[in-house]
Amino acid sequence: MQTRAVLAEAARLVPLATVRELDVARDVAEAEAEGIRTTPTVIVKNAAGTEVFRAVGVPTLAQVLVAAAKAL
Repeated sequence: MQTRAVLAEAARLVPLATVRELDVARDVAEAEAEGIRTTPTVIVKNAAGTEVFRAVGVPTLAQVLVAAAKAL
């Protein structure tokens, strides 16, 4: 719930950002392909699909906003 709240606020502040939640229990292959071993895991990618940030656990809003700036 904390991660969702942080990401919702980041999405509100950065309207160009796309926030997508992955159900790792249902989408096992995609979770494995992304290297997700623990939840929550937050991955921020740029437009080319390159990972610019990864947080295992609940990230701070500041961390997500800095990562969004790197991605844009």
